[in-house]
Amino acid sequence: MDDSTRRPIRIVRVIARLNVGGPAVYTISLTAGLDPAQFRQWLVTGVAASYEGDMLSDAEARGVTPIVVPYLGRAIDARDDLRAFMALVRLFRQLRPDIVETHTAKAGVIGRLAAWAAGVPVTVHTFHGHVFHSYFSPVRSALVRWIERLLALRTTRIIALGPAQRAEILGYGVGHPAQIVSVPIGLDLEPYRASERHRGRLRAELGVGPGTGLVGIVARLTAIKAHEVFLQAAAAVCRQYPDTQFVVVGAGERREELAQLAEEHGIAPAVHWLGWRRDLPVVYADLDVVALTSRNEGLPTTLVEAMAAGRPVVATRVGGVPTLVTHGETGLLAPTGDANALAAAMLTVLHNRQYAERLGTAARASVYPAYDLSAFIPRMADFYRRLVAQ
Repeated sequence: MDDSTRRPIRIVRVIARLNVGGPAVYTISLTAGLDPAQFRQWLVTGVAASYEGDMLSDAEARGVTPIVVPYLGRAIDARDDLRAFMALVRLFRQLRPDIVETHTAKAGVIGRLAAWAAGVPVTVHTFHGHVFHSYFSPVRSALVRWIERLLALRTTRIIALGPAQRAEILGYGVGHPAQIVSVPIGLDLEPYRASERHRGRLRAELGVGPGTGLVGIVARLTAIKAHEVFLQAAAAVCRQYPDTQFVVVGAGERREELAQLAEEHGIAPAVHWLGWRRDLPVVYADLDVVALTSRNEGLPTTLVEAMAAGRPVVATRVGGVPTLVTHGETGLLAPTGDANALAAAMLTVLHNRQYAERLGTAARASVYPAYDLSAFIPRMADFYRRLVAQ
């Protein structure tokens, strides 16, 4: 049968919730970007918590209407998880997909079990990060790793977002080398490449002059992002250069706790809490440094966006970050949890403008077009076609 008479490949993507962050951006962009003549797609999601920010409207704006399964969310609840499993089994039997592709840990468990129960021929799981360490207690983390090893036995392909993450997942005994593929993320980077046209808008909003250092972090206010390290580093920077200002973009359950930490460090007047922003190109345009202090990461979209905007980045050396950032060439890396090293890197960038400009220019060239949708969508289309053919 030639290509003109083949039916579209049917794909159901399952994600626990479309909260603001990389996994939601990834799944929406992929669902919206693939050719509908070749791919029939559905995006299934649970409900985000009120403090997380919701990207349902972003999906709708891209022409993607998610199927909401209300029982499929972040929290673990035996009754709701069983309801979500049964709802997905019914849905898969109705839609009869060729591929079920799961995203995030909880959706990866329930979605793959439901796919097997419904007889779906191909299952794919994408690790945007992982929860093998730093999320739970040692006992619970060990249980999570054991569950993922079992799930991998019945998963057709596992996607890692880069070679470093692939090696890390294999190192935990999850999957085997032929099963885990490295596929870089893809984002619409054009708005970030054009961010310089917004220069001055954020500073005017905050009342921060053009000569004042401005350091930002864009991340959910949750424990894994380790904002306390960012605030410790900010305090160290302020001891040398008291006029430096700091921007925190994001929301989450730690908001009050972190504000109290800023007070304790004596830097509360210098920290601007912006919540979630939909105008990130405007935000990045005025930041002298974009920081990320996570204890565990996959391949963070924040850094890709900031680098596409030509911003120098300072980040912890975790997960897929070293794949993205070459230390001393496209950004600066520091050990996890080392606030003094992060502060030193921030100061290096803040007070060496020529070096900062070189870092930003090299960063932009390293992520575009490698991490743009123009490269990502054809790569994924070929991946799906080969899977179904096999």
